[in-house]
Amino acid sequence: MSESNAEAVASAVASATEAATEAAAGGWRRATGIAGVAIGVVAAGAAAGVAIERLTVGRGMRQKARLALDSAGPYGGLRGNPGKAYADDGTELYYEVDDVEPAEESALTRRRRRLFGRKEPAEVTVVFSHGYCLNQDSWHFQRAALRGVVRTVHWDQRSHGRSARGVAQARDGRPVTIEELGRDLKAVIDAAVPEGPIVLVGHSMGGMTVMALADAFPDLVRERVVGVALVGTSSGRLGEVNFGLPVAGVNAVRRVLPGVLKALGQRAELVEKGRRATADLFAGIIKRYSFATRDVDPAVARFAERMIESTPIDVVAEYYPAFNDHDKTEALAHFAGLPVLVLAGVRDLVTPSEHSEAIAGLLPDAELVLVPDAGHLVMLEHPELVTDRLADLLARAGAVPAAATVDGYGSTSSSAGPG
Repeated sequence: MSESNAEAVASAVASATEAATEAAAGGWRRATGIAGVAIGVVAAGAAAGVAIERLTVGRGMRQKARLALDSAGPYGGLRGNPGKAYADDGTELYYEVDDVEPAEESALTRRRRRLFGRKEPAEVTVVFSHGYCLNQDSWHFQRAALRGVVRTVHWDQRSHGRSARGVAQARDGRPVTIEELGRDLKAVIDAAVPEGPIVLVGHSMGGMTVMALADAFPDLVRERVVGVALVGTSSGRLGEVNFGLPVAGVNAVRRVLPGVLKALGQRAELVEKGRRATADLFAGIIKRYSFATRDVDPAVARFAERMIESTPIDVVAEYYPAFNDHDKTEALAHFAGLPVLVLAGVRDLVTPSEHSEAIAGLLPDAELVLVPDAGHLVMLEHPELVTDRLADLLARAGAVPAAATVDGYGSTSSSAGPG
């Protein structure tokens, strides 16, 4: 984005936040549509900033296209054995387990051999944690590749997906903390993986959740965790991220955004109407902050959009403060000596790849993979690469004897590799 365009974008964000503030004072109907811009930015995972793509197709045609993608989109339909865990405040946390079924010589057995060689995988469970404003389905491609090959657990973080609204947030008005998410993950592990070795996989906020788990429960990591994958995440200093926008504009937005979000969260129903009315704009924002390539599959882009837009504004608001407070740099020491994969998109505007490089710098034995043409949702944008590196991590963790190319999902490209 050019400097002039970036300045225009910063101006648009400032206008949106001013309108939202005015709305909090009483001008809701007048400001809802513009405030929706600010909401969409946050919902896309970019706490400040907005990129508006030129819309060259009629609104009616775009609506029809979205409906067609929603009805035909093949993503997010994988389901496993459901279960429920309960957080320390009573919040119901939903998870699903994909078990490994005993099988004779079959297509499943052949898939195992393609992934891991001739021996059977060890009894390991891979626990996937998703990011902000997403849900467990964000791991669709990796789940499909590992389904039936390795036992996996996919869960929805509190107030996301099929998990219940956070009790502490709904009842007490308390914002979410990353520490709380770490305890939530522990509750899921206790319920879904009471024994046996574990590989922890986290994207963005999910990676922060994994770090918080290690910080609070180091004995669990030492005794049971055999591998860790941190995808597009950060151990701290998120308050310095500029989301590809001029620093002055970002700082101005950052100062007012917490109050704006709080006010919008108190008028959630009205704001959601404005959010729906500006769906075309949201689509451009989400694509800008989720993917780096223009030729991403429209069905994948719409899949991401549906996940993000399903997160209510009050949930967006109550999570936001946690990111500026997040600092789990010291917790990374608990992963020392373990097989660790640190993977990020070079063009990630939400959690810049420099944050992944910093994590890898503190874990010198970790494999660092930087993907040049990838944005924040790298596991959807380049699923074959992410799946391939996860398969290799399982091999390095001792869960399998040797890694192999993941047939049907590609292999690590020559343009991406250990940093």
